[in-house]
Amino acid sequence: MTLEGVANLFEGSNDVDTSAPVIDDPRRRRAILLAVCIALMAVVASVSGLNVAQPQLATTFDASQGQVLWIINTYTLTLAALLLPMGAIGDRLGRKPVLIAGLAVFGLANIAAPVAPVMEVMLAARLLSGIGAAMIMPVTLSVITSSFPGKERSRAIGMWAAVAGGGGILGMYLSALLVDIASWRWLFALPIVLTVAALLIGARAVPNSREKTPGRFDRLGALTSISATVGFTFALHEAPSLGWADPRVFITLTVAVLATVVFILWELRTPFPLLDIRHFRTRGLSSGTTLLLVLFGVQGGVSLVLYPFFQVLLGWSGLLATVGMMPMALLMMLASGLAPRLAARIGARAGMVTGLTIAAAGLALMAGLVSADGGYLSVLPGLTAMGLGAGLAMTPSTEAITSSLPREQQGIASALNDLTRELGAALGIALLGGLLVAEYQSAIAGRLTGVPADLASAASEGIANAAAVSQNAGVHAEQILTAANEAFIAGWQQAMWVGVAVMTALVFFVLFRGPKNTTTTTEPVDDPEDAVHDPSGALTV
Repeated sequence: MTLEGVANLFEGSNDVDTSAPVIDDPRRRRAILLAVCIALMAVVASVSGLNVAQPQLATTFDASQGQVLWIINTYTLTLAALLLPMGAIGDRLGRKPVLIAGLAVFGLANIAAPVAPVMEVMLAARLLSGIGAAMIMPVTLSVITSSFPGKERSRAIGMWAAVAGGGGILGMYLSALLVDIASWRWLFALPIVLTVAALLIGARAVPNSREKTPGRFDRLGALTSISATVGFTFALHEAPSLGWADPRVFITLTVAVLATVVFILWELRTPFPLLDIRHFRTRGLSSGTTLLLVLFGVQGGVSLVLYPFFQVLLGWSGLLATVGMMPMALLMMLASGLAPRLAARIGARAGMVTGLTIAAAGLALMAGLVSADGGYLSVLPGLTAMGLGAGLAMTPSTEAITSSLPREQQGIASALNDLTRELGAALGIALLGGLLVAEYQSAIAGRLTGVPADLASAASEGIANAAAVSQNAGVHAEQILTAANEAFIAGWQQAMWVGVAVMTALVFFVLFRGPKNTTTTTEPVDDPEDAVHDPSGALTV
């Protein structure tokens, strides 16, 4: 990238090539899709990979639990905060250069992390890794939307959504396997290999496209979006452990709300906004972002509930618990690939509603059938339905978002899609996790009659604490374990039923506010405000 190109980022230019070439060669399209999906897998797998190595990280760096969580969350915070600005930068500077540079930064960071001698170096590597990931993730989708034609574009988005939805669980499985057979330092081998593969394929296959971007880069919009995203993500991640009244949570949440207000007011005023808020008037953008926010929120909450169930109630290892999640991940990936065919037959809105209804049924099955005695089979039907429904709903909602913004803002559309997923997962973990904890503590209180106060207090903190306390509780051991199991199931059921209620409300929202186009795949429009719909329901401009 030349100095002129960097200058254009901040000043804008009317001379930038606006042609985003549609690739006609099927072999090259397959190579492009392979490159961006491998790059996306590297990013997504790194979000959850270190979760399985928390004890080893604490021992290696002599770190507290809070410090270990910062090692994990620094990556997530940086990725989420920079998605919108990096999406816009990709549109301005060129998608291929930003992708290649992001892969290089991401790869170097993942080489530095496993050889980090002290925690400070590890934190710096994770920060750098998050920056690289934020450069990669929105570009992977905007490359697809800008270079694939109609039907092929829809299928490619389906593959992208499959990797985005199921890649995290697959990454956790491989990470747990590496921790069990080797060391936490080998966790970074997977993203390094994926990064190298994406670089080799992407350098040859990915086309370089960028759009006409008049006006200055929206620096205030970028700054306020970063502040809002960091604030919300931090508060949602930390609230379950620190409490909503904790000053750190309260202050960051307040800053996030103020930054959001400033961002909205500024974006409505500036002639060259980072994200034109007015686009949310379109059905596709409003319904697509809402669907992904809620769906990934519920998924995040379900994952939070399932791991204690597998590891504490059933006594499984971390690796086996991750294997237990695989049916949901694999069905999600399969359904995401099939979703474009379903949408072509029944329409995007009907496809979204079908997926959401199946996912809500899965939550209801998990709430109604779960029991400690029933074991894994009591949650398997709900898991499979959840994976199938989520996969069917994700692809049309992602396409609805990218089709709602103009061609020159496909990087922003992709970043908004990614950011919605990140914030949704954090929101679901905070809210559904909070419901589980509250109901657990309420339900266990009346079941510990006769148990010494110190043991009862420790058991009330969580099911893992109860399992640990029971080992030295003598005659009270069985009572504590039984009480904890029953209380956890009660908390599980409440969290799942709340999820069912939220998903049901979302079904009705999509029914009334879903995209109007029925069975026609749409391209990004030059001006969504000028889009009209013909009587058949197909989007026209």
